[in-house]
Amino acid sequence: MKNLLFLLLCSVAMLFAQEAAPDWMAIGNAAYESFDDAKAVASYEAIIAVDSNNCEALWKASRSHVIVGELEGKAAQETHYPKAEKLARRAAVLCPENVDTQLNLAIAVGRLAILRGGKTKVELSKEVKERAEKAIQLNPQEDIAYHVLARWNREVAILSGVKKALAKIIYGGLPPASREKAVELFQQAIAIDPNYIIHHYELGLTYETLGKWAEAKSAYEQALHLTAVSPRDKKYQAEAKQQLERVMKKL
Repeated sequence: MKNLLFLLLCSVAMLFAQEAAPDWMAIGNAAYESFDDAKAVASYEAIIAVDSNNCEALWKASRSHVIVGELEGKAAQETHYPKAEKLARRAAVLCPENVDTQLNLAIAVGRLAILRGGKTKVELSKEVKERAEKAIQLNPQEDIAYHVLARWNREVAILSGVKKALAKIIYGGLPPASREKAVELFQQAIAIDPNYIIHHYELGLTYETLGKWAEAKSAYEQALHLTAVSPRDKKYQAEAKQQLERVMKKL
């Protein structure tokens, strides 16, 4: 009888323990939606600590690591971007046909490439394109994937002659890229989500590389016209304002 009572009490205790366990996914999602990405990272990584094969937690943790790095500057990026790349890579291996795993790996690799520069940038750049194209294949309405591919075209198109020579040694050359293609892809991203401020800001930067000052002015003005919702929106609107002042001197 005592053994039976003991087992019953243990079962009740376990039940209460399970009910009391935090729902880390819900907490992480709520933190992300409220733009608290540091908390989101901690929540998703709490899941990964007990379930290292949780694709959703892996790619969401990667996404928030990128955002934290983006907002906090280069010192933070040295920590967050490599973590984002590792988490996204694990997610893409586990769930290769998931658009979010492919997209977030493209983003994380792209951020790491820009951070590292030099030979590493060239080595990683080809994968950015491949992952972004895979995301578009999985979901042709994924505007961020078009954005990533647009940035890839612009960055590769303006690579120095030394880096292009390095790419030829490493890969036999990089795939064709152009700033005109970047414009086209940013416009596709905008057609899908016209309210995403970063699309317009990056389009403006691309027009600047082409010397199309009137078009750049229009893109920056549109970025400033939209309502900023997140800290990232505010960051890019502030940068768009600076670029707009610069462009106005060219007109």
